[in-house]
Amino acid sequence: MSGWRLVLKAAPALRVDLRGITPAALAGLSAAEIERLPLGYGNAQVALAEFFTVAPQQDESLHFDGDLSRFDRVAWQLAGGRMQVEGNVGHHAGGGMRAGELVVNGDAGLLAACEMAGGVFTVQGNVDDHAASALPGSMDGMRGGCFVVRGHAGARFGDRMRRGSAIVHGDAGDFLASRMVAGTIAIGGKVGAHAAFGMRRGSLVLAAGPAAAQVPATFVPALGAADVIWQLLARDLARHGGPFAALASRRIERHLGDLAADGKGELIAVL
Repeated sequence: MSGWRLVLKAAPALRVDLRGITPAALAGLSAAEIERLPLGYGNAQVALAEFFTVAPQQDESLHFDGDLSRFDRVAWQLAGGRMQVEGNVGHHAGGGMRAGELVVNGDAGLLAACEMAGGVFTVQGNVDDHAASALPGSMDGMRGGCFVVRGHAGARFGDRMRRGSAIVHGDAGDFLASRMVAGTIAIGGKVGAHAAFGMRRGSLVLAAGPAAAQVPATFVPALGAADVIWQLLARDLARHGGPFAALASRRIERHLGDLAADGKGELIAVL
């Protein structure tokens, strides 16, 4: 089976819903059949060929070429295969992913990787607010997998996160890891106000050290040693390179909380 390359013709006037356009959904279809697939466009359904030219490629992945800033739900509930976007993507990219790989060589909009449960999602640029968090009205955020942001993240990154790893090489906005239940979040740069607000469990790693964020008043210094656990965690983060490459050779300062929420999470500042 060969893969497909979808090349954007022109930016649409309204937002387009790309849910359902995945490698598995396109497997076994001809180019003509793919061109006829319906996409949500405003309150109407429009054929995929209105926006993209369709061409086969040798590998079994699905590639998009062009600025997809007005295209939402790229790789929505992806359950396998590989997708790559040469440009920006809109809102809800990678939402509900269960397996597979998504690579965005650009920026992502709101709610990227929301309620992600598996797979690997990499954004080479920045992500907007509420990435790796919960959908509106939901109690659970990111639930598994690995989400990597090479640039910066907006506010509420990792809100209600339950499981998995979320890595940001740059800065993060306000309310980072708010109401976090479990999992690991690592930040390479500075952090906005109210980090770890309402945190119950999980690990928040600040690779830039104590200067990256103000430790909340509801967190207390940890007295117990965590050398072994830190070495395991540091080596796992080191594979992402950049500000995380040499973590295993550095000391840490741990704080526990959020005590205002009876929390047992940890905030780790790398020294």
